[in-house]
Amino acid sequence: MAGGISIHGVDVARGVAAEGLYVELHALAPERRLLAAGRLGANGQLDHPTVRGAGIALGPHEALFHIGDWLRDAGYPEDQTRFLDILPFRFVVTDLDRHLHLPLKFTPYGVSLFLGV
Repeated sequence: MAGGISIHGVDVARGVAAEGLYVELHALAPERRLLAAGRLGANGQLDHPTVRGAGIALGPHEALFHIGDWLRDAGYPEDQTRFLDILPFRFVVTDLDRHLHLPLKFTPYGVSLFLGV
């Protein structure tokens, strides 16, 4: 897949896709603008035209993962839903032909977010 940004979320504590996790994708230059917003599907992925490159430009971007709300909605005990809230992840698009896959793996107490393949 050429171009675009895909987002994939997995709750590794329970071993399930983060279906319903609310995610926002913003371009940050020349000014902040919302590119995509929505909930991850049953496969844990955001289904949006930005996956295929729509609206993506060179420069800094930010993904916001609303993990705290998701943990509460998923039925985690209250003491496990108070640490993480909205997780920002900033990155730079340097090549419009390169697809950027952002896999988010998380538990109530930590995250791993990286450039995947």
